[in-house]
Amino acid sequence: MFHNRSRFTAARGFTLIELLVTVAIVALLASVAMPLASVAAQRNKEQDLRRSLREIREAIDAYKRASDEGRIVRSIDQSGYPPTLAVLVEGVADAKSPDKAKIYFLRRIPRDPTSGAGDVSPVESWGLRSYESAPDDPHDGKDVFDVYSTLRKIGLNGVPYNKW
Repeated sequence: MFHNRSRFTAARGFTLIELLVTVAIVALLASVAMPLASVAAQRNKEQDLRRSLREIREAIDAYKRASDEGRIVRSIDQSGYPPTLAVLVEGVADAKSPDKAKIYFLRRIPRDPTSGAGDVSPVESWGLRSYESAPDDPHDGKDVFDVYSTLRKIGLNGVPYNKW
C-alpha cells in the first residue's frame, strides 16, 4: 500500500501534447491580434491626418476672412488666400491695427503624417491647390486655397488620402 501511495503523490509534469496545444492556442491568439494592431495604427495615423488637414484648412479660412475684412492688404488681382503656407506661421501686418501688429494663423505647419518623408519640411510634405486650379486636378499656383495628402493609398473609409 505504501508503494501505491507514492506513485500517486509523485510530481507530474506537462506532457508533450499539452505543451503543443498551449503553444498552438497562443499562436492562434497572436495571429488574430496582429491585424487588429495594424488597423489600430492606421486608424491613429488617419486621425492625425484629419486633425492636421482641419488645422491647416481652418487657418487658410481665417486668413481669407481677415483678407475679406480688409485686415490684410492685397491687390485687386489677388484672391485673398495666403500666397504660401509659411505666411500662416510668419504672420502678416494687420492693416486695421494702428501699430500694424501682426496677425498669426498657425503656430507651426503640421507635417503630413502619411507622407513618411522625414527629410522634407512640413510645408513640402503637403500637396497644394491654388484657387485657380480645378478640384479634380489640383496644382499649386500663386496662392494656397487648399492642402491635401500626396499619398494615393486608400484609407479605411475607402477614400484615397489625397481626396480627403
